[in-house]
Amino acid sequence: MFVNTFIKRPVLTTVCTFIILLLGSICIPILPISQLPDLAPVQITVSSNNTGADAQTTESTVTNIIERQINGVKGVSYISSNTGNDGSSNITVSFPTDVNSDIAQVNVQNKEGLASPQLPDTVQRTGVTVETASSSLLLVYGFYSDNNEYDNIFISNYVDLFILDQVKRLPGVGKATIFGERKYAMRLWLDPNKLAQHKLTPQDVTTALQEQNIQVGAGAIGKEPAPDNQSFEFALRASSRFKDAAEFEDMVLKVSQGGTNGTTNSTTNSTSTTNSSSNSTLVKLRDIGRVELGAESYLADAKFTIPGNAPKPAVGLGIYQLPGSNALDVAHAVEDQIKILEKSFPPGLKGQVAFDTTPFVEISLEEVLQTLVEAIILVVLVIFVFLQDWRTTIIPTVAIPVSLVGTCAALLVLGFQINTLTLFGFVLAIGLVVDDAIIVVEAVAVKLEQGLSPLEAAMEAMKELTGAVIATSLVLMAVFIPVTFIPGTTGIVYKQFGLTVACSIAISTFNALTFSPSMAAILMRPAQTPRGPLGWFFGLFNRGFSWFTRRYVGFVSYLTHVKPIVIGVFITGLVATVLMYKAVPTGFIPEEDQGYFFVVVQGPDGVSLKYTESVMERVAKEVTSLPEVQASFMISGFGFDGNASNLGIAFANLKPWKVRTEESQSVYGILQRMNKKLSAITDARAIAVNAPPVRGLSSTGGFEFIIQDKTGSAPIQTLLDTAQKFIGAANKNPALQRVFTQFTADTPQFDIQVNRNQAKSLGVELNDIFGALQSYLGSQYVNDFVQGQRQYRVYVQADGVFRSNPDDIGKLYVRSASGVMIPLSNLVKVTPFVGPKTISHYNLYRSIKVQGAPAPGASSGQAIQAMEKLAAEVLPQGFGYEWTGTYLQEKTSGGSTGLIFAFAFVIVFLVLAAQYESYVDPIIILLTVPLAVLGAMTAIWLRSNIFMAGSLFPKVVDDIYCQVGLVTLIGLAAKNAILVVEFANQQHEQGMSYTRAAVKAGQERLRPILMTSFAALLGFLPLVISQGAGASSRWSLGTALFGGLMLSTFLSLFLVPILYILVKTLAQAIFSRKRSGGSKPPDYPDGTSASEHRALPSGSSLPETQLRSQQDGIT
Repeated sequence: MFVNTFIKRPVLTTVCTFIILLLGSICIPILPISQLPDLAPVQITVSSNNTGADAQTTESTVTNIIERQINGVKGVSYISSNTGNDGSSNITVSFPTDVNSDIAQVNVQNKEGLASPQLPDTVQRTGVTVETASSSLLLVYGFYSDNNEYDNIFISNYVDLFILDQVKRLPGVGKATIFGERKYAMRLWLDPNKLAQHKLTPQDVTTALQEQNIQVGAGAIGKEPAPDNQSFEFALRASSRFKDAAEFEDMVLKVSQGGTNGTTNSTTNSTSTTNSSSNSTLVKLRDIGRVELGAESYLADAKFTIPGNAPKPAVGLGIYQLPGSNALDVAHAVEDQIKILEKSFPPGLKGQVAFDTTPFVEISLEEVLQTLVEAIILVVLVIFVFLQDWRTTIIPTVAIPVSLVGTCAALLVLGFQINTLTLFGFVLAIGLVVDDAIIVVEAVAVKLEQGLSPLEAAMEAMKELTGAVIATSLVLMAVFIPVTFIPGTTGIVYKQFGLTVACSIAISTFNALTFSPSMAAILMRPAQTPRGPLGWFFGLFNRGFSWFTRRYVGFVSYLTHVKPIVIGVFITGLVATVLMYKAVPTGFIPEEDQGYFFVVVQGPDGVSLKYTESVMERVAKEVTSLPEVQASFMISGFGFDGNASNLGIAFANLKPWKVRTEESQSVYGILQRMNKKLSAITDARAIAVNAPPVRGLSSTGGFEFIIQDKTGSAPIQTLLDTAQKFIGAANKNPALQRVFTQFTADTPQFDIQVNRNQAKSLGVELNDIFGALQSYLGSQYVNDFVQGQRQYRVYVQADGVFRSNPDDIGKLYVRSASGVMIPLSNLVKVTPFVGPKTISHYNLYRSIKVQGAPAPGASSGQAIQAMEKLAAEVLPQGFGYEWTGTYLQEKTSGGSTGLIFAFAFVIVFLVLAAQYESYVDPIIILLTVPLAVLGAMTAIWLRSNIFMAGSLFPKVVDDIYCQVGLVTLIGLAAKNAILVVEFANQQHEQGMSYTRAAVKAGQERLRPILMTSFAALLGFLPLVISQGAGASSRWSLGTALFGGLMLSTFLSLFLVPILYILVKTLAQAIFSRKRSGGSKPPDYPDGTSASEHRALPSGSSLPETQLRSQQDGIT
């Protein structure tokens, strides 16, 4: 027996233990740290811009074409897109979490390449970008002008030139982007009236740029092949590109021979220039407009607000974490780098964190680590109270660090991180890894009391326990290992949690079979009367436990006579389990107070960016008026689902949790107060929302529900009317709150109809008309220029005052074939209409996203049921719906919960059957599992409906953490039953009846069962009562585990012995009928064996005799 080898060789045993500790200690600093593993789907974005085009034009000419090609990519989960009035087309292709992102990107890019030849020239020139979307936004740094000396353009380009590249090179940074970016561009602002005076058009300006602002390679002098006597070589550089605004202004547009009226010398900036030598007039760019070093895009405007100060012009630097990197290390590296760069900032430029996810990661992990320490202390305390000897207590206590530290090596090999899930696994493991060691120590103590030496006692105890230790460990491991093969987000959660626990159990089992008996043989001594300052307590405890043991044995003996009542109680428990399971609402991943929130702002349709900026300043004032807010960063013209001039987002960074200890200071209380304040803003809609529980699954907390036009032909207004009717019904539902959509179809727009006959009759080419519209009004990108070492774009557009009113369209001019300048008022008709500012698709159908949240007291599962019921009642034929984001994952995982539980149950059954070479014993053991589920569901229900009644915090529901707890309870409940069944089988093999064997097993295993159960319960208790960051997740897991184990332990102590008698007797009766004879006579219905029954005097009853002796503590 290999166990005896370790008992006899303690040096070998300690060497093995030290190796485990050494390997784990080396791996701990290497393991990456994050809040959660990557749960978001792999997303590939396809972005393009059809400059100057409206949403419907871009939808039909760009988005639809690309989507139809991409739709054939292998493995796509869903495709969503947003097409804006600014000509932008953004398509997101989502894949399952386990898909290789590089391969997915290549596949999407290949499909997009097939669509490129069909796209407009404007899109082909600017290009289509295909890249992997990064969902792990780690933090946003706000850079602002403290003294208002610098505008957004300067700040944006300073960050781009001197900060962005430095940050991108830091280890662990996957992507860095500028929010509210205003990259340099040379803006050629044209005066249509002056162009018309000189009989010029925007196309002439474009042609001049393409001719004069070019980059050429001028070659070299003396370069081979060269004459034999060539003795030198010179590289040539042609200054063919303009370098600054002055050179662009000096660009020649037209040369007129013979002079024109209105000419002056070249020092005049507003008129033509005369060349005296040839008597010709040069019309330059300065004569028909102005040039400035401006911004490539003016669609978004960012400001940074510190409480007590006015909003400052700003940009945000968003940092995305590289998958597998350490979130805290990345954040600290970025912070350190910016502190270094701050030393060279120009005076007045400041940088401050505007949005940071890492404090939540850091504090929540610290809270779990604190829970871990508390659990260790409580478990060790329980062990000491039961064993009452510090030497003996050392043995199971050592199992904790050995198992947990050793598991860190396994985590590195598996590619896992230190995150909430793996730390939860550690917390659970604390109560489990000591179990086997406790059982070993308890058994050795019994043998010592029988007079054996410590060495003999250890060897004899392990002879009896090795099978039980291996069986319980295999059961616990069998619960988790199979479910790790489940795909998707749910599978990732089970894998991270389950394999952590399984690895710790495997190490603890090895420890229990090697180190524990070896140390027991060295350290343990026969029990003595408790002495010392705690002697009185131990004596009192022992007397109390002896009293409880006698009463327990007497009650179990009594239950052997009232088996129908026991069966009735058991069946009642099964029914209660089903009812309670249905009564507890479902969820996915609970929302948390992550230390920040968002404010989503939407102004009236058609308002300008200036209007939205004024609204956002009022929002910032309200946000920073809250004492819990540390800073606010806002972006006007920006939305999570697309950009528009009437949209805005504010990020509010909250103060640390340690100064927000009251419930009203949590993010839930803050959101409640914030939305009351925002309701006073009547000229725009502003809603404060929580952060999503998993970054990358959703843009905000709450649900995202997609209403689709599956007819493919309904007008957009019909789709909107349907959505608004649905939203109205949803806001009346008591399970829902703040249901809204940002989609509108009432944005004022103008349709330009060209009179083609009139144009042709006047000799005007249609291309000239459309070209003039695009150049004057659409910001035409022509070519590039170089400033410093960077290349920037050159844009042509009418100056702002010439495109501020719809009537200005008619004041633009085009040139006819005869050279006459004709106003567009003679050629086009401008008709007002209303339409959408953005058009969304979901799986290629036009769609509208509806957002909302469960009402206080309602769960996400109840919100799903309410929304789907409303959809069935309200949506007309031809319109459908789909879920996306976090709630899509909940829907997907919801169908697999029962399968996961059943799968784990079956695997455990098969492992037990193989272990005992019997299909009967596993039935007895697993009959206790429903009791654990009943305890878990009852605890969840009581906590949500009684203890959390009226609380602002989210209710504890049957979410993914609770489900992980339920799967864990299969092993925990089975573990206690295994101890009883294993011992009862041994007693029965020695000649005892099933009744006596069951009662004896209950008596002998009562102490280790209670010790291990109390150790586990107190290990879970810190999860149940924890506070601070990440508390909702800990409540869910801890409440389920604590309630399930407590009830199953209490009931199984009384039910397992009776179930053992019933099932064993029934099985023996069934098998005895199927085969004649047997090695062992069957038990009689009263529980006595045949030999015992024959030995009784006529008319006597053994159970009564046994009952009297058992009530006296004798079995």
